[in-house]
Amino acid sequence: MTDAATHPTRRTLRLGVAGPVGTGKSSVIATLCRHLRDEFAIGVITNDIYTDEDARFLRSAGVLDPERIRAVETGACPHTAIRDDVTMNLLAVEDLERDFAPLDIVLVESGGDNLTATFSPALIDAQLFVLDVAGGGDVARKGGPGIARADLLIVNKIDLGEHVDVDVEQMLTDARAARDGRPVLALSRKRAETIEQLCDWVRRMHAAFLAGEHTPIDPGPMAAHFHASDDGGYLHEHEHEHAHEHAHEHARESLRTAD
Repeated sequence: MTDAATHPTRRTLRLGVAGPVGTGKSSVIATLCRHLRDEFAIGVITNDIYTDEDARFLRSAGVLDPERIRAVETGACPHTAIRDDVTMNLLAVEDLERDFAPLDIVLVESGGDNLTATFSPALIDAQLFVLDVAGGGDVARKGGPGIARADLLIVNKIDLGEHVDVDVEQMLTDARAARDGRPVLALSRKRAETIEQLCDWVRRMHAAFLAGEHTPIDPGPMAAHFHASDDGGYLHEHEHEHAHEHAHEHARESLRTAD
């Protein structure tokens, strides 16, 4: 029997997890895997610049079969591989989906970046953007495409508020004001009710995806910025809306060539 007959075509829900360094993206993914692995067939792709550190953390935590957790070493700013040119991540996701078909969900973790980094909808179907209380109570007010328009904004480590002098309720109020009605989730891995709320959000997203009721959105391009050369100078400045379009075409062409 052919693979196609054994595994009817069914697109996996691809969820991106982005946010600044240290906000707990890997912890969020570990939590989701630990609590949903008996309901869904899950795979994970992590992104780091020069290492597979996040993948090794998840494997050592035992949240999934280690073979279902794979690393992409971007060799450049994290946003380049999740938005500018998604080819290496797209190929990694498709390899994982093929090797463990049928998967229900693939979680793609961005390397830690800044408040403007978001996933291309050419790579993922929905995205979570993670902030944390320890990063400062004013972060949610600073805005950016991830904070404002990701499918879900997570304010992580809410149990630390009293220890870092952050008013968690005010931070959540600021986050909701920045979101124009889009969902905000207060999360602590030490508070079971918040974990269940996160899992319920994923369940609802998966159901909507299967029913054809979810359309991937593009939170918006990054601001124009410079990439440094090896000698400390600047290679070029560019705006990401332009690069974003080229990335999509480049990814499609690469996949056609691979086929």
